[in-house]
Amino acid sequence: MNKIIIAIDGFSSCGKSTMAKDLAKEIGYIYIDSGAMYRAVTLYCIEHGLFLADGSIDEDKLKQQMSNIHISFRLDTESGRPRTFLNGTDVENQIRTLEVSSHVSPVAALGFVREALVRQQQELGKEKGIVMDGRDIGTAVFPDAELKIFVTASAEIRAQRRYDELKAKGQEASFEDILHNVEERDRIDQTREVSPLRKADDAILLDNSNMTIAEQKEWLMNQYLQATHA
Repeated sequence: MNKIIIAIDGFSSCGKSTMAKDLAKEIGYIYIDSGAMYRAVTLYCIEHGLFLADGSIDEDKLKQQMSNIHISFRLDTESGRPRTFLNGTDVENQIRTLEVSSHVSPVAALGFVREALVRQQQELGKEKGIVMDGRDIGTAVFPDAELKIFVTASAEIRAQRRYDELKAKGQEASFEDILHNVEERDRIDQTREVSPLRKADDAILLDNSNMTIAEQKEWLMNQYLQATHA
C-alpha cells in the first residue's frame, strides 16, 4: 500500500492533535504536530524576552534568532506519543500552558516564522507516511496531500474541552478566559495575511461538536482507507 500524506487542519482546540496522533499510531505513520512547533517558537520568545510591554513582538530580534531555534520530536516510549523538544530540551508541558496559548497567534502570523517552519515541515514530509495537523497544512505546507481533513466545532464546545483538559492536569483555569482565547485565536488565524486559516477546496469537512472519540476514530479510518484504496 502506497504511503500518503494526511493533512488535518482546523480551528484551535478541536482535538486535531489527538485525532492525528491516534490515527498515525493506528496506521503506523509518523505524527508531526505543526502547532507544537509554533508553540515552541512562542515559548522561546517568552523565555528570551522578545515580547514587548504592549504585547507585540520584537520582530527584528526574533528574525535574527530564528536560525537558533531548532524543534524536534521524540517518541515517548511509555505513552507512545511524540514529545516536543526545543533546542534539545523537552518542552511538551510548557508549550501547553494558557500563557503560551494566548501568545501563539501573533507569533504564527509572522511571515518569516511561517516560512522557516513550513520549510522544516516539508522536509519532514519528503518520505510521505506522515500525519500532520495545523492551520495551513492542506493549503500551504502540503497542497498536494492525498487526504485533507478540515475540523471544526463550536467555540463553546472547544473552550469546554480545553478547560477540562487543563483541570485534569491540575492547572487553574477560567472558562471565560479560555473562551475569549479561543475566539481571539479564531479571529487572528482567519484574518492574518500569511496563510490564513481556511478550508482547502478538496478537504473533507469534519464537524466533531457532537461526536464521541470512537465515532471520530471510525470516521477518520474510513477516510484513510478510501484515500489509500482509491
